[in-house]
Amino acid sequence: MLKRFEIPACPVEMTLMLIGDRWKMLIVRHLLTGTKRFGELKKSLTGISQKILTDRLRIMEEHGLVNRKIYAELPPRVEYSLTEFGRSLKSVHDAMWEWGEQNKYNQSKTT
Repeated sequence: MLKRFEIPACPVEMTLMLIGDRWKMLIVRHLLTGTKRFGELKKSLTGISQKILTDRLRIMEEHGLVNRKIYAELPPRVEYSLTEFGRSLKSVHDAMWEWGEQNKYNQSKTT
């Protein structure tokens, strides 16, 4: 699946390489609900720049997480969706959601 980088020996390191920045898992979250156009993703990700979104989508496409479909229309329409490999991150997303829900109040008590 990984085209641009070698696959690390450590499974945790591989997972972090694929989704371990501020935006990638949030992109996955939005694409888990279905195919989105670039503008839809940009609107749903508060604070992301067009450059960063473009960069992350390209990297995720190179890693086999995201499909990009270009329609031969004027103006061109581009849609993004998760590959089967990308959809396999749902369990990671769900675990992160559950952990966040269980611990967000603990964190607010310590700050």
